[in-house]
Parts: sequence; C-alpha cells; structure tokens
Amino acid sequence: MAKRLIEVKNLKKHFETKKGLLHAVDGVNFFINEGETLGLVGESGCGKSTTGRVVLRLLEATDGEIIFEDKNILDYNKQQMREMRKKMQIVFQDPFASLNPRMSVAEIIAEPLEVNKVFKSKKDLDARVKELMDTVGLADRLMNIYPHELDGGRRQRIGIARALALNPKFIVQDEPVSALDVSIQAQILNLMADLQKELGLTYLFISHDLSVVKHVSDRIAVMYLGQIVELSDYNSMFRDPQHPYTQALLSAIPVPGIGKPKRERIILEGDVPSPINPPEGCRFYGRCRHRQDICKGQTPELKDMGNERFVACHFTGNLK
Repeated sequence: MAKRLIEVKNLKKHFETKKGLLHAVDGVNFFINEGETLGLVGESGCGKSTTGRVVLRLLEATDGEIIFEDKNILDYNKQQMREMRKKMQIVFQDPFASLNPRMSVAEIIAEPLEVNKVFKSKKDLDARVKELMDTVGLADRLMNIYPHELDGGRRQRIGIARALALNPKFIVQDEPVSALDVSIQAQILNLMADLQKELGLTYLFISHDLSVVKHVSDRIAVMYLGQIVELSDYNSMFRDPQHPYTQALLSAIPVPGIGKPKRERIILEGDVPSPINPPEGCRFYGRCRHRQDICKGQTPELKDMGNERFVACHFTGNLK
C-alpha cells in the first residue's frame, strides 16, 4: 500500500473584506501518496492556487490540518518551518514574474542554497548550480544571462531548477505551463514527469486545463467555489464522471478525430455565486440541471464511493 506523504483535513482559508468574509478555501480534504501527482482543477477563482499556497504555509490557514510525514505542520514554529521548507517547494505560474530580473540565472538557482548555507565553498556551490542546470536542460552558457533575455520555456526551467535546489520531497506546481506556448508546454510537462521518476518527487499540480491535468496526474480533484466536489483516479473520472460540475467540465473537451461521436455539450447557465458569504447548501445549486430542494438547504458531504473515489453530491450514481 502506498504511503501518504501529505494529508489535508478540513482546510479553510478565509479573508476579511469590506463586504464580508471571503471563503477562498472552505473545508478541503485530500491526500497525496509518495511519488504521486494529484491534479487540482477548476475554474479561475475557485481557490486552487490559494489551496496550494496554504498547504505550503505561504498563506496561513484559518482552520484545519496539514499532515506532512505524519506531523501537523500548522503547529510548527518559524524555525521548524524553515527546516520544513527544504522539503516543500513551489513552481509558479508566471515564469517571468517569479524571477528576480536583477539576478542572473546562476544567482537565481544558487539563492536557496546560499540562504540555507548548504555549501561552504564557492566551488561546490557553482558545481551544484551547473548540476541543476543540466538536470532541467539549461546550457552552461546561460549562467550569466538574465531572465529577460530568455524565452518562457527557459525561464520556467530556471524556476524548476530553483525548486529542486534543496532536494525537496513535495512540489506544488501552480499552473506551471499556462503561460507557455503549446509546444513548450509539452517539453516542460515531459521534463517534470522525468524528474518525478528520477527523484521520486510528489506533486500537487494545479491547472484549469483538464487535458493537461489528465496527462500528468495519477488522481484528480475537481474544485468548485472553495470546495472539492469530486476526487478519483483519472481513468474513472474521465470514463464516468459523477458530479454534474465534473460532467460539464469534461463535456467541453474537444474529441479529436474525424467521424468520432461528439460528446453531449453541457452548457452551464447562471453565474458562479460570490465566495463572500456563500449560500447554504450545494454551491453548484444555481447552475446544476439536476438540482432539487434538498440541494438548496443541505450541503452535500464528500462521500467515499469506494476505490478511493469521493463525490460531493446528494444524488451520486443517479445522474446521467
């Protein structure tokens, strides 16, 4: 049985606003096994990126637990978290905005090594930087180049090298290819898959693109308005989606090939409710074609359907 590296329990992140309490992440539960990729997918503004940042404690949680290697890191003090950050890293969405424009490629990759005082000699530090550059496919001649002189793909490779510098176990990938051309996306995705096999990495892969998530994930969690509505292995989800929101998302994926039957396109009507003081009951109620009275007044729990499949719907198994 696979060992769980990280488990998130009832995780919440609320923000105070002038209009009320914004429920960015509202009772999220999931786990990720060692060496596995969990894809987290949903519309813009559903709380995906906030979830990733809270898991890493880049943002402090409002409530819940984050169990990493059997310990709740929300109980850690600053010194304990400083050590923990060597094991948990992030690759950001915008490869240019996440890099310091005043630092060269070598300086950016070396920064986490210098901050954590990993090497005593400049020679060892430079050797490690060159090793990381070679790992992610960056030529040595780029060491003294600045980010603005490079294309998006090479910039993202710098971000990946920086994330790998301290030999982490867990990496949050926050839409790492959404800002790249399609041809470059494939290169970066293949690179990350190779690194996972070689280094035994565990990923939380955040994206709004289901086609990309299917390509890289072992399991997929679908998020809607701060809550996970479905979680399962990618084969089960794509073959037989259970939640009406998941069904609508999958229906929007084009079917390649001439003469192949097209999917029934499910058009979602209505607007996404405000995450500020969200309504009682199912948050998908106003856009769901299967809604009934119980959905408006009672919030569906994320139920275990067996085989590590979870769905938050009152009518799971009866929606077609």
